[in-house]
Amino acid sequence: MPTSDDQSPQNTNLGPHPWRRFVALGDSFTEGIGDPEPSSPDGHRGWADRVAEVLSQQVDDFAYANLAVRGKLIAQIVAGQVDAALELKPDLITFSAGGNDVIRPGTDPDQIAAQFEDAVVRLSRDGATLVIFTGIDTDFTPVFRRFRGKVAIYNENIRAIAERYDCIVADQWGLKEVQDPRFFDMDRLHYNPLGHHEVARMVLRALNVPNDLQPMQPDPLPVRTWREARTEDFVWARTHFVPWVLRRVRHESSGDNLTAKRPDPMPVRTLAPAQDPLTGPGELV
Repeated sequence: MPTSDDQSPQNTNLGPHPWRRFVALGDSFTEGIGDPEPSSPDGHRGWADRVAEVLSQQVDDFAYANLAVRGKLIAQIVAGQVDAALELKPDLITFSAGGNDVIRPGTDPDQIAAQFEDAVVRLSRDGATLVIFTGIDTDFTPVFRRFRGKVAIYNENIRAIAERYDCIVADQWGLKEVQDPRFFDMDRLHYNPLGHHEVARMVLRALNVPNDLQPMQPDPLPVRTWREARTEDFVWARTHFVPWVLRRVRHESSGDNLTAKRPDPMPVRTLAPAQDPLTGPGELV
């Protein structure tokens, strides 16, 4: 797969990219949860904003919309975002969906993939470049390790769909850099700024777009005693895991009553080059 570094001999994209209108669809992953940015419309930045910032710097008249809403299942994403995206006439679409379904007990990854394929057929209607995502390899995290087999099955479906409909695959499963708790937020579910930064770099590689984003090195994990680690696990369970389970039991979502942070394609303004994903100097308007 081509890399994003200009000096790479594999990179054959020597001119500006062809896209002028980028629309992102999905759930909290695409909304940018875990990557706080006060100047962003809803206080989150995320990998899609970061990709839009790079793309906007290379061509004129670039516009970006983000329809993603946290907590949404694939049926909700398809019902609420696909037609809305097509109405915006994008020439570049990113579509990530199904992750919240796959990690629910008792769900069938093949059935989820069938819903995904139906959406891909619709999103491919007007010839836009379509980027779809595999799920991350969860082997590194004890909380979600038991879903690894389901994620792998779902990913094989995603790759087959990409082959049938000529989609670009953004391969989270193969993104070994982020398979590390230091790339995740305190909830252990969403990427932190480092994680979103690395996903943005991966998406730009998949699109074969040269850029100046550099890999980031997280701080070493602090040394903790067994008791300190268990206390941290208890706090995490009380603060994040139990509320997540209760929402499932009550058929509630963290995205209930929320709307897309960027429903219309708008120009992207970056105030300064993005160099430190922990502080994030960029601004989207």
